[in-house]
Amino acid sequence: MALAHAKPGEVISLHRPDAARTRALTRQPSFETVHLIVAAGQDIARHQVPGRLTLHCLEGHIRLMLDTGDVDMRARDWIFLDRAAPHALHGVVDAALLLTILFDGDMA
Repeated sequence: MALAHAKPGEVISLHRPDAARTRALTRQPSFETVHLIVAAGQDIARHQVPGRLTLHCLEGHIRLMLDTGDVDMRARDWIFLDRAAPHALHGVVDAALLLTILFDGDMA
């Protein structure tokens, strides 16, 4: 069964009871947004995505492992990663994040 995505102009609450699980919010040809939940002690293995991405820590604490070193992110922290940047995550404290992946073609 396909997940329902937000429609343009639709407000989505990230504090609903089902906000305790990772879920795709929307997917368009140019971007995708995901409400990402990372539990304390959880690891997301090193990977990369085809687009540029932003990661906004809404609550909690994660460690983001980059080729340039580890970065700790806590509530209200935001980061931008370039296209295909390898990264991994570790949940330090239960965390909720807003992930946006930008599929922008050859735009510089």
